Parts: sequence; C-alpha cells; structure tokens
Amino acid sequence: MSRFFAEIRPGELRFSVTMIRALLFLFALCPLLFAAQPNLLIITTDDMSCDSVGVFGCKLKDTTPNMDRLAAQSLRFNHAHVVVGNCMPSRNVMWSGKYPHNNRIEGFRAMGKQEKDYPVLGDLVKDAGYFTGIRHKVEHSTPYSPFPWDMVLSEGKKDDVKNAASWGGAATKGIEAAKQAGKPFCLLLNIADPHKPFYAEGNKGQTIPDDNVPGKVFTPEEVPVPGFLHDDPVIRKELAHYYSSVRRADDAVGAILDSLKSAGQEENTIIVFLSDHGMPLPFAKTQLYHHSSRTPLMIRWPGVTKDGAVDDEHMISTVDLLPTILDMLQIAQPGGFDGKSFAAVLKGDKQPERTMVFKEHNENAGGQNTPMRAVQTKDWLYVFSPWSNGTRVMSGATAGTSTCRQMRVLASANAQIAARIDLFDHRVPEEAYEVRYDPDALTNLIAKPENAAQVATLEKALEDWMARTHDPLLEVFRKRDDAAFREQFMKSLEEKQMGRKDRKTANSALKKADEPKALIELEIPKTITLGQKAIVKLKHQFPADLGEKPVQVTLKGGSNERIERKEVKASGTGVIEVTFDIPAEVPGGKVSFAGLVGKSIQDALQHLQTKPVPVK
Repeated sequence: MSRFFAEIRPGELRFSVTMIRALLFLFALCPLLFAAQPNLLIITTDDMSCDSVGVFGCKLKDTTPNMDRLAAQSLRFNHAHVVVGNCMPSRNVMWSGKYPHNNRIEGFRAMGKQEKDYPVLGDLVKDAGYFTGIRHKVEHSTPYSPFPWDMVLSEGKKDDVKNAASWGGAATKGIEAAKQAGKPFCLLLNIADPHKPFYAEGNKGQTIPDDNVPGKVFTPEEVPVPGFLHDDPVIRKELAHYYSSVRRADDAVGAILDSLKSAGQEENTIIVFLSDHGMPLPFAKTQLYHHSSRTPLMIRWPGVTKDGAVDDEHMISTVDLLPTILDMLQIAQPGGFDGKSFAAVLKGDKQPERTMVFKEHNENAGGQNTPMRAVQTKDWLYVFSPWSNGTRVMSGATAGTSTCRQMRVLASANAQIAARIDLFDHRVPEEAYEVRYDPDALTNLIAKPENAAQVATLEKALEDWMARTHDPLLEVFRKRDDAAFREQFMKSLEEKQMGRKDRKTANSALKKADEPKALIELEIPKTITLGQKAIVKLKHQFPADLGEKPVQVTLKGGSNERIERKEVKASGTGVIEVTFDIPAEVPGGKVSFAGLVGKSIQDALQHLQTKPVPVK
C-alpha cells in the first residue's frame, strides 16, 4: 500500500482522498436510500371482530398471541372502522380510496376491465416499481378480475388457505420472488380465517374432523358471548368454533411474521394489519353496527411509529388507507380519492377533524339490495335504512348460521329474543345508539325527545357527507320521513335489479323456443369409486349475447352437504371436463353433482342437481 501511494503524485493523492470520502459518504447514505423505498406487507383477516383480539379487549385468554406481539411493535387504533360490513365492497374501499357508490363495487359483482376508470393499490405500487403479490380473496380485492398481480401466491388448484403454516410459505414465496425481480415487495396476504367454515364445524353446526388444528382449541364453556347475541349452549358451541378459528388466523399471522424475520426484511417493511369486518354472526357481518365495522387496525412503520403505541383520539376509516399507504411509500397521490391520508397521525401529529366515520351497505353476496347509510362518532351511531318497511326481509350470510337458527327457536318463548329477530329481519328506517354505553346496539334511542338534538347533529353530518360524495341515496334521505317515497325508491332499485342484463339476456334466450333449452347439462360417470377421481362433463349452450359466465360445479354428499365446489368459465357451446377427487369416505355412501350458472343461487341463471348415485 505504501508503495502504491509513493508512486502517486500529490495532485492524484488529493483526488484519491476525495474519491474515498465520496465513497464513504455513499456507503453511509445506503441505509437511507433503502429506507426511502420500504417493503409493504398487508395482512387481513376475514370476518373477525375487533374485540376478538387480545389487545383490543378480548375476554378470552390466549386467543391472539401473535397479533398481540405485532401490536407491541405497532401503533394500534382503538377507533378504526371499515366502511362496509361485507367482504368484496369492504376490501375495494380499502384499495381504491373511494366509497362504494363511487368505486361502483357495491356488492359482489365485478366490473369489466374497460369500465375501471380509477387507479387502485396494485396499479399505483406497480407503477412505482414494486413487485406485487396476493393470496386469497383475489377476486374480491380488485374491481375487475383477473387483475395483473405479479404473482398469485397460491399452492395450486387445491390451495389450503385454512392451513396456518402455509401462510408463512406464501410470504416467503413472495419475498423471494421480489428479490429475484430486484424490486421492493407489496404483498397482500388475506388470511382465510375466521370466515366460515369455522374450524371443525359442519354446515349444520355439528363437530366434524378438521386436519387444520389451531394452536389452541376453545370450548363452549369458556368462550365469551357478545352482548348482541343470546347466551345459549348452541350459540356457545358456534362461538367456540369461531374463537378456535380466530386462533388459527393468529397462527397464520405468526407464520407470516416469522417468515418476514427469517428473510431479514423485518426492519425494512411496513406492516398494515386489519380485518375486513366483524364476525359472521347476526348483528355483526353485513350490518353497519359498531361491531360490524370496528376493525383491529395496527400499523408498524419502522423508524416512525412507536412500539406499543395506542391512538385513542382519532376516528379512522378504511377509505383513508390507500392515501396513507401512498404517503408512507412516498408515492405521489393521483387525486380523486374520497379518503384522506392519516400518515401525519402515524408520525405523532394530530388531525382534529377526525371525529366521525361514515359507513354504507348496498348489496349482499346474493345480490339483494338493502341500502343503508350510517355515521358514527366515538359516542354515537346513527343508521338509515330506507329499505325497511315492516315486511321486507333482509337476507344475508349470517341468516343460515346455527346461532341465527337457534335464536329463531328461542324467540317462540322469549319476547326479548323475538324482538331481536324481528329487528334482524325487518330493521327500522332509523336507528340511533349511544355506543359509548351501548356498543352492542341494544337500545334504539331514535324516538327519545331528550336525544333529538344529538340525532339532528348526526343526520346533518350524514346529509353533508352524502352531498359531498354524490351519494345516490341523498334524495331519499332528505325525504326519510315520507314512507311512500322510501318505498317508491326501493321499488325502482328492485326493478333495476330485476332488469340486469344477465338475467334479461338469459331469459329472452330461453323464451325463444316453445320448449326452453337449458344453458347447461351435467353428464356424470357411470361408476364412482371412493378415493378415486370422477370426471363430470359440463355441457353448455350459451347464446352469443350472453358472453362468458362463471359456472359452479359442486360435489355433494349423501345428505346434500357440499364436499367440493369448482368454478369454471364458459361461453358459447361446448363441453368442459371438471375433475373431482372422491373422498375415501362419503357419509351416506352416495354423492350427487350440482351445476349453477352464476356466482350464487340468488342470482343463478340456471341451477340443476343430479340424482344421488352410490359410490363403491
């Protein structure tokens, strides 16, 4: 080395020292350069109430040790709410920054790719150079499908999303793929629990074998019963299945966090964690009550948020998530959002205007349109339901649960439960609850004269929001005291729904002949053997103007219980082979097959089922 410097002339030596100093400066700057483009890991749970998480007040010990561990490293929000109480519209609010009446995902009907005229999370981060990956809820997370994710982190056609350990593998797969691409990652990991089917629960509430055993299984005797439900052995049993599924979701969170740490990306990754809405039981999912929308939001932003910090001041809405994420990633906002960034709150600043959140519901998974709007502060909740007329019944995912069925049984001898069931079915046009004292929404104060001023304040706030966001329900809200106008409004919605293009096209096609032709037929094997494959031939004959449609083909057991369902896309005329793996054991010794054109039985263009056949 001394010989090297001895051969350098003085001017060259000064230049070399300058270069060395520049290199040292660049080396020192490297961590800052990396920090300017952090990774993003979004973890969601499916159908999980906020107070099912330990740090958010769960009364059941050891339910969520891994979520609690994440909370100890994050800033958690005690007053965070989703906008919608069911899956697809809720998730599309999160990743579009728009309310459902503006992003046009009001239910479970996706739009065409050409119809989307606004950017979503996947678009914006990809344009900024991120590698994007997703697992589960793929079709429910974007306005159209298939969306051009860089990678869908599934495990093939039989992706066991209820296997907690597999979520660690999915995280590792996404991290490694991003590394190979030389890009930071944005991973959206949508854990399948505690969405039904619950751990070890059959479709009639019976306990069944389940290979995906959670880290802890809870008993009916130990689980807490939410105040909006009734304490009953049947209900406790279903809650035990639910809380065991929450623990399995927590196991999945633990597997993801462990994979992140093993990859060495823990300190360079922003983590956003929340649930899409409340538990899949009556008065939670598909509603706008406090427990329908409150979500266990926590954000870990290395170097910015403080470990174990709690925000008990701001009302946070998930419509604000996308603008906030863009600020954290230092990506320019495109404009047009309904939401507003709360990145300043993450940095420790105040946003005093965050005193309320707005919520809405439009359609359920079956396509029934029962529009609702709500505004909630820390203390009060107001809900407007123009569909309620005393006879119209709201259907939904929770109506078929063991809990709901048992409440209907108990209602025959219990006036209090009968009143709850009547509210569940028919609702009332207006509701007001003082949620600081009545978070379970048990006492409707809408007609109490002493609350008139408070209700009027909430109504004015909701009206202003509806006007500001161009909500199509604004007129009927302004005429909410006119029952005839409310009913006229609902009739127009229902007529519009009945006139949807798909049903109209299919019906007109079927009426062209004296004997209507079926859209689909199922040809099943002559012999079906236990433990072997069975190939069902789906014969389809769609009119040209019907286009491509999803077709559900379902394998059912001897008691008509679902064993497996597969979805295929069909158009025109042809034959599609659908292969099922027949289980080694089939209850009843018989199977049948069902075919359905559409997404669900409620909006099916055709539904058929074969006669049961014995299995050998």
